[in-house]
Amino acid sequence: MSRNLKHLEDELGTRLMERDNRSVALTGDGKRLLQFARETLQQWETFQESLLTDAEQLRGQLSLYCSVTASYSFLYDILTQFRSRHPGINIKLHTGDPAQAISRVTNGLEDVAIATRPERLPSGLDFKPITHSPLVFIAPTDNTHLGGKVTQWRNLPMIISEDGLARERFNAWCRKEQLTPNIYAEVKGNEAIVSMVSLGFGIGLVPRIVLDNSPLKQKVVLIENQPSLGPFETGICVLKKRLKSPIVAALWQQIASS
Repeated sequence: MSRNLKHLEDELGTRLMERDNRSVALTGDGKRLLQFARETLQQWETFQESLLTDAEQLRGQLSLYCSVTASYSFLYDILTQFRSRHPGINIKLHTGDPAQAISRVTNGLEDVAIATRPERLPSGLDFKPITHSPLVFIAPTDNTHLGGKVTQWRNLPMIISEDGLARERFNAWCRKEQLTPNIYAEVKGNEAIVSMVSLGFGIGLVPRIVLDNSPLKQKVVLIENQPSLGPFETGICVLKKRLKSPIVAALWQQIASS
């Protein structure tokens, strides 16, 4: 691999990797090549799939990314009909932090993703909404160690998302209220926030849909006098150029007609 990499660097006339005895990292040109490679592979897959357009049955693979909550909230309805129509398409499902969903699509790591619509949708991205859900503050059911009835909850330890729309809305609300939050933990994944709150570590901020689908929802309570942090829209996103793929287009058309 080292020889192949050196040959590629010589051919391009630039360094693609910075190396030392402890680590290896992409250079700026290396990152550009990585993006080019991903886009080229996607174009190759699209071409291969286009050759099957006239076949009786589409065959291939479709990559989908979503959070754990989305996997059992939306995927059944989305994929049940799709699988019955296109049994020759294999679904490769990845789950993780919803804040990463759109970047995984724009970086070419996934074909489609269930994501939260950002304040500004990246150019070249198509988005179809599925549902709306407010952001809510939650506290542990047994919150005596946090101050009894949690009347002064703004001063209590906060457990919030590390990044993503929920964090952006939280930061904007803190600025508006001139509030300096007492942040106990920054977490990737809303499900983990519900878990930490249920264990009594502090107050959490999550989409209501995550709370409603959580197995721990009986161990937390909604805080009274909830502030409005704006709408939280969940939907399906895809790069418009990926819709040239018959496989991706088949899923997209089904969602559009649902």
